Amino acid sequence: MNPYRLLLCGTLLLSVAAGAQFRKYSNEFLNIGVGARGLAMGGAQVASVNDGTAGYWNPAGLAHVEHANINAMHAEYFSGIGKFDYASLALPMQGGKRVLGFTALRFGVDDIPNTLFLVEPDGTINYNNIRSFSSADYAFLFSLAQKLKDRGNRKMQFGVNAKIIHRSVGSFAKAWGFGIDAGLQMQLKKWRFGVAGRDITTTFNTWSFKFSEREKEALYLTNNDIPVRSTELTAPRVVLGAGREFALGKKVGLLAEANLDLTFDGQRNTVISSKSINVDPRIGLEANINKVVYLRAGINNFQRALSDKDTMNQKKVWIYQPSLGAGFRLQNVRIDYAFTNLANQSSALYTHVFSLQLDLLNDKKRKSR
Repeated sequence: MNPYRLLLCGTLLLSVAAGAQFRKYSNEFLNIGVGARGLAMGGAQVASVNDGTAGYWNPAGLAHVEHANINAMHAEYFSGIGKFDYASLALPMQGGKRVLGFTALRFGVDDIPNTLFLVEPDGTINYNNIRSFSSADYAFLFSLAQKLKDRGNRKMQFGVNAKIIHRSVGSFAKAWGFGIDAGLQMQLKKWRFGVAGRDITTTFNTWSFKFSEREKEALYLTNNDIPVRSTELTAPRVVLGAGREFALGKKVGLLAEANLDLTFDGQRNTVISSKSINVDPRIGLEANINKVVYLRAGINNFQRALSDKDTMNQKKVWIYQPSLGAGFRLQNVRIDYAFTNLANQSSALYTHVFSLQLDLLNDKKRKSR
């Protein structure tokens, strides 16, 4: 399908989805972000991302990948209670105009105590009845990116994701979902522009539940509802981005990018907030020295919250979430670091994040570099 027609279809679906009922913050683990580079820049990536992480940020960016590219990241919440893992592979096709990508994500909490049978029928407590289970969310993205025809100084790329989601809560509940993402990028001299539509067809998660008769009895006796099969909808969102490269000397360069994250699933606490549309800005900077050493900073998650200094008057002020990071490239290996809040800024849950990028070069390309 023509890429412009696909994005037009996505835009039309947005207008329909905006009037439907969606569960706010559905599949929220997919909005954490991947790669220490992107996280250090506050998630401002949609216009400039050009490596294997583009399968997550904007599939159009995969078209920049010239040789096989592997990315991996591991991060933890709450002193290791929650774990977030990411891996991706980008494979250029013969001819250099198309790139295939595969992305896998997992966010999970393991070893959760199951206390349904802690209390015996006679009222005694038996700790031997405690069993553990895991609650985990998985996402698998299959990406295809293609370079479009160059027109003078203007270059364009298009990309699309097919997304499969699996969610599991022990043996009690499981969900399967499917969605589609699409994106465009354009380079005009030193300017970078991008747009990414996520869940443009609306992502459907279908939940199924399975309980034994004994588990149902325990839930009933403790006044808990027994859930039934249900469907969860993830509303479409659009991310707009613009960036520019600056030369600060012969060996020093600077990239600045700003993104606008548009959501349509009801009013949120964002800079522009309404029932029909919300706008959440992201700003990121990346300085490089000879494209070997990188320093990064970003700001995102702007919210209005009660001031800690004026609790008596309940005064609200604007707060935001800063992030910092660095990176180092050695031949075909790049190691990135970010210090950021992976959750939200209502609590200071800052985390150290490391990610690895490996370019798989053959002997000829390695010599040419």
